[in-house]
Amino acid sequence: MDSVVHFEFPYVDRERIARFYQTVFGWKTEMMGPEMGNYILATTAEKDVKADAPRGAINGGFFPRDDKMPAQVPSVVIGVGDIAKSMAAVKKAGGEVLGEPMEIPGVGRYVAFYDTERNRVSMLQPNMQGGA
Repeated sequence: MDSVVHFEFPYVDRERIARFYQTVFGWKTEMMGPEMGNYILATTAEKDVKADAPRGAINGGFFPRDDKMPAQVPSVVIGVGDIAKSMAAVKKAGGEVLGEPMEIPGVGRYVAFYDTERNRVSMLQPNMQGGA
C-alpha cells in the first residue's frame, strides 16, 4: 500500500506563508534556495526524532505559485516504489499525469497527476539511501 508522505501548498509571498504557519500552528519552516526551486520545507511533527511524536503525522512544504502550471492548489504527495509503473497505473485507471517526472536533488523523482475527480495529487519515488 502506497501512503501519503508529504503535503504541499502554493504560495505567492514566501515570508508571509512561512510566518502564518509558524505563528498559527507552531510549524518549523526552512527556506530553500533557487537550486531547490525556492521551496519551503514545513515540519509539523518531529517524526522519527521523539518517541512520543504523533503517529501518522506528515511534514510538507510550500512551492512558488506559477500560473503556467496546472492546478496550483493544496495537495498531498504519495510515496511510490516505481514512478513509471505508478504513472501507467494512473493513466489506466482514468487519471491524467501532468507532465514528466522531475528530479528533486537529493530527494527523488516527482510528478503531479489528476485523479478521476480532477483532484490534483502528486507522487514521489524517493531516492534509495544506503544501497538497494
